[in-house]
Amino acid sequence: MHSQPPNVREARDWSERRSDARRNHEQVTAAALAVFAERGLEATVPDVAARAGVGKATVYRSYPTKSDLVDAVARHHRTWLTERMEAAAEDADALTALHALLTDLSAKLAGDRSFAEILPRTLQPSDRDRASALLTRIITTAKAGGHLRPDVTALDIHVLVGGYARVLLDLDIRDPAQWRRYADLALAALRA
Repeated sequence: MHSQPPNVREARDWSERRSDARRNHEQVTAAALAVFAERGLEATVPDVAARAGVGKATVYRSYPTKSDLVDAVARHHRTWLTERMEAAAEDADALTALHALLTDLSAKLAGDRSFAEILPRTLQPSDRDRASALLTRIITTAKAGGHLRPDVTALDIHVLVGGYARVLLDLDIRDPAQWRRYADLALAALRA
């Protein structure tokens, strides 16, 4: 039987450990997204560990504190929101893009409690400025096409969406159809 030199065995062992660590990290991250979506900020590290099928120590290796887990979930949400808003801002049909954006945002809010609880608390001023600029671009294009009232602002949309989101979350309404209805009503209030 041909045996490998110790340094080759050690390199393979190290590679396997790194692969396991990467797999565990991915499992923990996916579990954190799911658990926080269901429970919001009430989610705990033991909840995440149980969902991931790992021990708490494995979670703590990737995320030393619950705050670190929350930050990871927040980064995921910021990425989703930025990508979604950038896509809407590039759409030539601004009214349809705004409607789709509000519908997608409402579906996300209906299905992910952490999106509404974590994202507003973790947005940095630069994130807010970027989101406001993208939304203003969509609104300006829609107004130029005569689709929105001339006095509509990004703040108007933020207030309307934030208002129905808060009420629906407080009432624990998770039906995406109801959330879409309020997105439609908000947009109808802003139409020319």
